[in-house]
Amino acid sequence: MGLLVEFALDMCVVLTYIFAMMESAMTTKASARKERITREDRLGFRLDEQTKGLIERAAQLERRKVSDYCLTAIAEAARRTIAEHETLNLSERDRAAFFEAMINPPEPSERLARALAEHSRRVGA
Repeated sequence: MGLLVEFALDMCVVLTYIFAMMESAMTTKASARKERITREDRLGFRLDEQTKGLIERAAQLERRKVSDYCLTAIAEAARRTIAEHETLNLSERDRAAFFEAMINPPEPSERLARALAEHSRRVGA
């Protein structure tokens, strides 16, 4: 049962982190809408003629400037990559074990009780 408790605690930490990141992203989007964003930083790279033509064609089809099209595509790819690395996918069995531990948590172990007492002593709360 000790591993299950550790797993549940780890999942709580992960979920807390994910929710904090989602809240941060929503706050950032809201403030970005309120303020005019100035683009001062630059990102430069070289590409072959065929890739450039492909990008220009795609931007033209969406009736957008090439730089805006590239910026959007790169930002979306970056968000997707970050989400893939920061998201934990659980099997059905692991998901059931996690929620069971959340709904019916086991009694704290002696080690956990000592850690909480030490934390309370140090922090005073």
